[in-house]
Amino acid sequence: MKWNSRRALALALLVLSGFGAAAGQRDSAATIRGWTILSDSVPDALAVIDAARGYDINHLQLSHELVHDLRELRDAGRRDVVRQLVDAAHRAGISEVVLWDHALYDLSYYPEEFRTGPDKTIDLDNPAFWNWLKQDYRQLLDTVPAADGIVLTFVETGARAERQHSATLVTPQDKLAAVVNAVADVVIGERRKTLYARTFSYTHAEYRNISGAIAKFARSEVRLMMKETPHDFFLTHPDDFLAGTIPRPTIVEFDVGAEFNGQGLIANTWPEYMLRRARSLLERPHVAGYVARTDRYGGTRVIGRPSEINLLALKRYVEDREVTAEEIYDEFIAKHYGGGARPFVKAAFRSAFDIVTSTLYTLGTNTANHSKLDYDPYASSYARHVSGKWIDPPVVFVRHDVDREFHYWKDVIDRIAPPWAKSPKGMPQLSEVPWVTERGWLHAEDRIDGTTLDYINREKMHGIGLAQDAIRSLERGRKTLRDETYEDLYHYFARTELTARLHRAVAVSYFGFRLYARGPAFHTPAFLETVGQAIDEIPDLARAIREYPVKPPAGQWNWVEDADAAMRVYQQITGGWPAVTHGVANPYAGVKFPRGGDRKPGDRRERPRPSHR
Repeated sequence: MKWNSRRALALALLVLSGFGAAAGQRDSAATIRGWTILSDSVPDALAVIDAARGYDINHLQLSHELVHDLRELRDAGRRDVVRQLVDAAHRAGISEVVLWDHALYDLSYYPEEFRTGPDKTIDLDNPAFWNWLKQDYRQLLDTVPAADGIVLTFVETGARAERQHSATLVTPQDKLAAVVNAVADVVIGERRKTLYARTFSYTHAEYRNISGAIAKFARSEVRLMMKETPHDFFLTHPDDFLAGTIPRPTIVEFDVGAEFNGQGLIANTWPEYMLRRARSLLERPHVAGYVARTDRYGGTRVIGRPSEINLLALKRYVEDREVTAEEIYDEFIAKHYGGGARPFVKAAFRSAFDIVTSTLYTLGTNTANHSKLDYDPYASSYARHVSGKWIDPPVVFVRHDVDREFHYWKDVIDRIAPPWAKSPKGMPQLSEVPWVTERGWLHAEDRIDGTTLDYINREKMHGIGLAQDAIRSLERGRKTLRDETYEDLYHYFARTELTARLHRAVAVSYFGFRLYARGPAFHTPAFLETVGQAIDEIPDLARAIREYPVKPPAGQWNWVEDADAAMRVYQQITGGWPAVTHGVANPYAGVKFPRGGDRKPGDRRERPRPSHR
């Protein structure tokens, strides 16, 4: 799709969804206040449920490690845990407890007698398949009868409905809607439970399929759940453009668990950000409320930790549309740390957004792998997750001691992406942004340059400075805090500062190494000194992380493993870069950055001829 047609597409979707006729209306059910528990840690889940009453939570979702697909509830152990949590939530006064599901499952789940389409796809024209599917849902719902409903992700699932065979369901939208309608017949029609259709999309074309499918939902009772951002939870993404524009009750999904943004293991305290999203999304015509993720697996629950402040921001906004971030800071800090600590803790907390967006992000776009350190070979940072995918025009103004505007593709991705990430072979995700290649915004060769490296260094140093300022603020307020509380906050921000230092060392080393490999013209004394020092810092920082005395709980992101990731980069830079990445030959294969006294301008002694040439 052409870039300049995307705005027209968004407007067309609004018209097709009935937005124009319904403008100014609000669904009467605009009272849903929900949380989602992802972790299968029962003690953590019970702690979240216990805290829900204080936040007026009336809706709870159990997902991911608890129940990602309903079929998982055939496992007795998992089923018992889910039943326990459903009952605990009801006892805590939560009126609606719903379970996650994804349909269709992998093709292998379905009997061969229904897989008679081309390439053994499901024949959706076979009535027996739909009878089997409904009976399967009846049996699965029977495993946890106390659950009040289902959250159904119906796109981007195992056996994608739109890829199955049908001569009568002629469009992807028809096939997607047929699945939702069949599930709704059982969940709503027979069991009188609630069904939320949850959307998920990688591309604008998939959003067209979603909106078209929703228009074909047969039951008006089917509700919607949409994320705060298009595709996934990035701090630099725009607000989701579809949420609240379709005339069905919709809940907006917020990620307080910070999947891509630190997972609560580093500083994730940003009520300003939460309020900004809430003011945009929760005031849309058909939004019926919100649901916020409360963890990112394992022991990463935000309840009882600093990032719980983001849950408070949502609660207070629903109660008072005029509430300010200052009021939320003051209330949360006074309650958890004492009024005397307010100025010191607030100064530390309010720095979190800029620390994370200059550490886990690079020049306005996320460059972390679900919060993990991974500049290469993680692919999604250079195509799928780029915020410019959803912004027209695709520009961003980066502060962080950089203070300039960038074009996401021409100025950022074309410079920071390695060559394999700009090749369709190495990066199939480029097919999701065809206008980028059509307009020639990316070049096959490595385009990293000294100016971009300087911007990256300045941005990463900015994050370090903010983290160090936060620690100093806590130290000034130490006497206002209980010893145990001070220690918790100190280690929270000390880990944040160590993370920022590691990212700066690895980023300057990785991008600097690639610039070094471009040739002697770039080997100035200042360049060699800056990059060389960054490389030399990696082993010490990795050791500091491994030996850090108070490690955070592990979730999807295991903070300690960043030390191993950093050392892999160090070993490749100093020992010779791999010949191939994702099937694409690297132009700097075998290149080594010189060590110590060997760093001389124009020195080629440790720059062997690439092995693929």
